[in-house]
Amino acid sequence: MSSQLGDLGSGAGKGGGGGGSIREAGGAFGKSEAAKEEEYFYRKQREQLTKLKDDLKDEISFHEEQIKRHQDAINRHKQRVTDIDKKE
Repeated sequence: MSSQLGDLGSGAGKGGGGGGSIREAGGAFGKSEAAKEEEYFYRKQREQLTKLKDDLKDEISFHEEQIKRHQDAINRHKQRVTDIDKKE
């Protein structure tokens, strides 16, 4: 994986500077550790997005239920108005 700053894990200064002794040393092990780090953050981001999506779905369900309750209340009130009008 390459970036504008150079190859991650290929030594100090090339991947944006320091980042620990293993990454600074460079070589295959440094590249491997950089790849693992990138994978970790990718997975974390995916988890956060999944949680956000689930939370939004829960909020949508809540608001849809509230709409249903309000619509039922509106219908009840309209029926009461109709009943009152019939009695007059």
